[in-house]
Amino acid sequence: MIKDLSLATPWALLAWIPVLAVFLERWWWRRRGRAPALKYASVGLFDGVPTTLAARLWWLPDAVRALALCALVFALARPQLVGEAEKEDAEGIDIVLALDVSCSMNAADFQPQDRMYVAKKSVGEFIGTRKTDRVALVVFGGEAATWVPLTLDYSLVAELLEEIETGMVADGTAIGNAIGTALNRLRSSDAKSKVVVLLTDGDSNAGEISPIAAAELARDMGVKIYTILVGQGGAVPFPAGKDLFGRPVFRKSVIPTNPELLKKIAETTSGEAFTATDKKELDARLADVLDALDRVRMESTGRARPYAELFPWAIAVALGLIALEVLLGATWLKRFP
Repeated sequence: MIKDLSLATPWALLAWIPVLAVFLERWWWRRRGRAPALKYASVGLFDGVPTTLAARLWWLPDAVRALALCALVFALARPQLVGEAEKEDAEGIDIVLALDVSCSMNAADFQPQDRMYVAKKSVGEFIGTRKTDRVALVVFGGEAATWVPLTLDYSLVAELLEEIETGMVADGTAIGNAIGTALNRLRSSDAKSKVVVLLTDGDSNAGEISPIAAAELARDMGVKIYTILVGQGGAVPFPAGKDLFGRPVFRKSVIPTNPELLKKIAETTSGEAFTATDKKELDARLADVLDALDRVRMESTGRARPYAELFPWAIAVALGLIALEVLLGATWLKRFP
């Protein structure tokens, strides 16, 4: 929608001053010193002959020329029709993905792959669907650490995600520390919607921060936590080395879980708790997280206001006026020496 007229180089309009000054000077001197080309006596044959319209408009060619020069000066000022600043509504939130990298994530109940492989695959696909959300990665086991700070560089996040592996931090499941580290990433965030997505397969058994205390801090910061319990309950196949032919050997192992704790964490922050027992379900739960998020409209900055250049029209007007001056001077208002 057009809002106003703007000039890209308004200082060019200063050239109007000499143009108008020259025209007024020519008009004044011609008016004072103008004499008929054919002189005749004040009495006699031409007495009583009325002055023609052409004679009265002797100044018109000069005026048309001055207007043409003014139009050219206006073209030099680059007139533009400028519209209202466009707003790009972008749904953007800050998301911290906290991924459990404890050794229990090696459990192979997501056949033919283990939990870590499937979790990384699903998280990578989740990140690939983002367009305006800033994403960070936190890894945790017995300790927690930031792996990728908040960024819109999804290719970097995907690249560093591939480098994550079990056992990269001390073993254990410090859920409270994981939440605390994620909150530190969000502390300076100016996004109106901030979210932590916690993926774990076990019960909290390490760390200095209580998971519930961390959840209460998240609530006070306005951060929602969505938890996803990865894997099946009970005894699950766990790698126990390889046989003589190099094939992996599995033994049944029980990995303690605490879905009630994860549900309590989510409820404390007005988030939701999910469970995923295979890749398809994990993908669906991550999709559920996105559907549950409060979308926030953030106005895009740095976009130029739309405009349309008018200088070609000003030049066209100037050329038209020059043509009119030539036409008048050659026909109706032709001067005789």
